[in-house]
Amino acid sequence: MKTLNAQKHLYSSTNAQIEVLEGADIFSFDARIEPIGFHPLLPTNVDILQVNMGKMCNQTCAHCHVDAGPDRKEIMTKETLQLCLDAVEKGNIKVADLTGGAPEMNPHFRWFVEELSNRNVNVMVRCNLTIIVANPKYNDLPDFYAKHKVEIISSLPHFSKLRTDAQRGDGVFEQSMKALSMLNKVGYGVEGSGLHLNLVYNPSGAFLPPAQSSLERDFKERLERKHQVTFNSLFAITNMPISRFLDYLIQSDNYDSYMEELSSAFNPTAVEGVMCRNTLSVGWDGYLYDCDFNQMLEMKCNHVEHIRDFNKELLNSRSIKTGKHCYGCTAGAGSSCGGEIA
Repeated sequence: MKTLNAQKHLYSSTNAQIEVLEGADIFSFDARIEPIGFHPLLPTNVDILQVNMGKMCNQTCAHCHVDAGPDRKEIMTKETLQLCLDAVEKGNIKVADLTGGAPEMNPHFRWFVEELSNRNVNVMVRCNLTIIVANPKYNDLPDFYAKHKVEIISSLPHFSKLRTDAQRGDGVFEQSMKALSMLNKVGYGVEGSGLHLNLVYNPSGAFLPPAQSSLERDFKERLERKHQVTFNSLFAITNMPISRFLDYLIQSDNYDSYMEELSSAFNPTAVEGVMCRNTLSVGWDGYLYDCDFNQMLEMKCNHVEHIRDFNKELLNSRSIKTGKHCYGCTAGAGSSCGGEIA
């Protein structure tokens, strides 16, 4: 294995902890994609607006690249949400991907979903499941979601209680099973209902996820047999070497080996379908990023930096900012917010 002769420096910024390597650049992503004709990396079209509604969350997960938690106060204002609606109309965008933190904890969450629904926008919500049962005021979320035909995408680290609670906190597995049952009851994850419920798998350590198809079979069989829970699809997502997971890699002395694994597993086929090419990420404060990973590293978009200045033509002509973390999206079968790419 190649070794790094570079010194690692950690420093804190407003939104993220960034790891800087000085000297040898053996993990250059730009150098990797140039020979295959993808440098600079260019967008195909802004089809999806991914909106981070805030970093407040009722959980503190070990793998979270957003560093979300109950003590975070960053929340998108109604004024910024209105700017997002204006951009959706101006750009004729038909898909909105709402994330956080727990997006439901934004006080304007339901208003925003209703406004998107009124504009015939397909809404996806990154729901952590436990928010549905954690507080009585969220208990009616399954009915609200069903009314607006929201697509639910929820993280579930494993079909076992032990592994799920180890990654997301004590009691999370049981609460997740209860929430999934509530969603199933109103039709989510039930064949023919038109209400889509998808689960997300993240590895628990410094390794790539197994094949998505085999994971999905295992999850479906175990969850239905042991908990009478059903869902539509499972997305396998690679852990990105940023934020909270980066802290773990450095503290456990796994950073170099993990980057070597990602780099060695680089798949040229995955580059064409990376999510930054058709998705625009909006931070809680309205600033624009090529993806939510760049958002955590404060790598703002070229040409247009804030949602108030949204211009689809300019955004479609920009070059996408890349870095070493991009290997996480192009390793193996590739990884996006919708799971495997290739």
